[in-house]
Amino acid sequence: MAKHPFEFIDLPAGRSSTKPRSTGLTMMIDWGLGLQRLEDALEISGDYVDLGKIAVGTPRLYEEKLLKRKFELYESRGIRPFLGGMFIEHYYENSGMQAMDRFYDEAARVGFKVIEVSDNLRPFSTKERQGLIQCAIDHGLTVFGEVGAKWESNDAATLIGQAEECFDAGCELVLVEGAELVNANGEPMRELLDALHEALDLDRVLFELPGPWISGCTMCAIHDLKKLLIGEFGANVNIANVMPDDVMETEVLRAGLSVIHVGNETEVAHTG
Repeated sequence: MAKHPFEFIDLPAGRSSTKPRSTGLTMMIDWGLGLQRLEDALEISGDYVDLGKIAVGTPRLYEEKLLKRKFELYESRGIRPFLGGMFIEHYYENSGMQAMDRFYDEAARVGFKVIEVSDNLRPFSTKERQGLIQCAIDHGLTVFGEVGAKWESNDAATLIGQAEECFDAGCELVLVEGAELVNANGEPMRELLDALHEALDLDRVLFELPGPWISGCTMCAIHDLKKLLIGEFGANVNIANVMPDDVMETEVLRAGLSVIHVGNETEVAHTG
C-alpha cells in the first residue's frame, strides 16, 4: 500500500479510494488532453477519478492509435472512459435512427464500452430517447443517460420523468445537465436539487458541474455548486464535468480537508 504524508490525519471512514466505487463518483471531462498530460494528471489524481468523458465530437479528430492509447491509460487506473452524448446527438440529427447501427458499431470497434445518450441539441421524445438507448445496448454498450437542456430550464418533474425513462430503458447511471442546476445569476437551484434528491436514487445520479461553455457561467458559480452538493448531500455525492486540474481540489472537499460554505454557515467537515 502506498505511503501518504500526514497519515495521522484521518480521512472519512465512508470515503474510499479503493476502486471500483459505487458512490462518490468523480467524472473528469476530457476535451482532448494529450497523452503525456493525461498520464501526468492520472499519476497524481487517478485514484480519485472514476469516469472520463471523451467530450463532444473530439473522437473524430484523434488518430485511432492515440485514442486507443488514451483508453489504455484510463483503464490502467481503473477509470471508465465513455463517449459524450453530443457527438451521438450530432450524428443522429444528421443521419437519423436508421444510421445509428453504424455509429454504435464504430464506437465499439475503436474501444468504447460506455456511451452517453443526451438531448442537448433539442428535446427527445420518449420513443427517441429509449430507442437510442436500446439500440446502444443491443450493440453491447453500457449507456449513461443525460437529462436536462442547456438552452432552457426544466422543472423538477420533467427532469425526474426523463431520468426514469432512462432507467427504464436500461441506463446504468443518469447525469443531470449542469445548466439546469444554476440560475441565470449562477446561483445553485436549491429547490430543484432537493426535489431530485427526494425522487431519485442519488447513488445512480451524477450532478454535472456547469462550465465555460454555458454563457455567463463563472468559476465562482462552478465552485459554489460543487461545495453545495458536497455540503448538502455528503462526500459520496456523484459529481461530473470536473476539469483535470480540479480533481484534487474536488477530493479535498469530499475529504473535509477544506472549508465548505452552506448557506450562511461555514463548516469544516473533517479536520482529523
